[in-house]
Amino acid sequence: MSEPIMKKVKGDGAEINLAIWEGADTPILCVHGITANCRSWDVLAAALTPKHRMLAMDLRGRGRSDKPPSGYSLEQHIRDIIGLMDDMRLDRAVLMGHSLGAFISLVFGAQHPERVDRIILVDGGGKLSADQLDEVFAAIKPALDRLGQVFPSADAYIEAMKSAPYIHPWSPAIEGYYRYELEAVDGGVRTNIDAVHIQEESANIRKVEPDQFYAKVRSKVLILRATEGLLSQNDLLLPEPVVETMVREIPDATRFDVEGVNHYGIVFQPNAARDRAILSFLEA
Repeated sequence: MSEPIMKKVKGDGAEINLAIWEGADTPILCVHGITANCRSWDVLAAALTPKHRMLAMDLRGRGRSDKPPSGYSLEQHIRDIIGLMDDMRLDRAVLMGHSLGAFISLVFGAQHPERVDRIILVDGGGKLSADQLDEVFAAIKPALDRLGQVFPSADAYIEAMKSAPYIHPWSPAIEGYYRYELEAVDGGVRTNIDAVHIQEESANIRKVEPDQFYAKVRSKVLILRATEGLLSQNDLLLPEPVVETMVREIPDATRFDVEGVNHYGIVFQPNAARDRAILSFLEA
């Protein structure tokens, strides 16, 4: 698994970090989940490059991007993407977003169709009820609880992350992802993500009605759906009725169910069927 090149680019009033895996075809801009970082794409980068060029951003407030005191919303992330695309001289790109990144990619595609080649929504972008959202946030509570905690060492942090029941099987890619987000502080290490920023993000995502954007998307869309929940089948990000609505209302959408994986496994675990579905979609 090759290491990406790291590059700082201009967002909208913030410096955005990009991980770049070089390749030949239309660039794929990858947008991660709410408490994730650019290294969540390492496994998919190994599968899709060097045929395709992949650029994975650290959203503001995560990874090695700037961390302004506020501005954690879909609208701000979209402005950052416009800025980084302009700075990288990318007229168009494939957008591939996981979880929160899927919502960002969906809205970006609806608002800026001229900048989008096609869109891959990875287990996200669906219209969930308030109760369903509560189930999802309850399921990802361990990911939220790690923010702000001080651990005596990086190894102690990794051991704590290994205890999460739904991140297995553990791998070097997963460990690298978690080590990437650590910073040294008095008493040890902690993640470089401020819980206050994620609280602002969480509140803003609850205000978004993603289904109002479905009909406005003009590019081809592939929806990748994890079939397994994190704690139960009640916390699926794309329950069957939700993904059926997406396929029906997004003008040129297809779906592919990634069998036997949950919301994290769909990006963190190797999966040949998923990779074939993505490559086929990109080459169609």
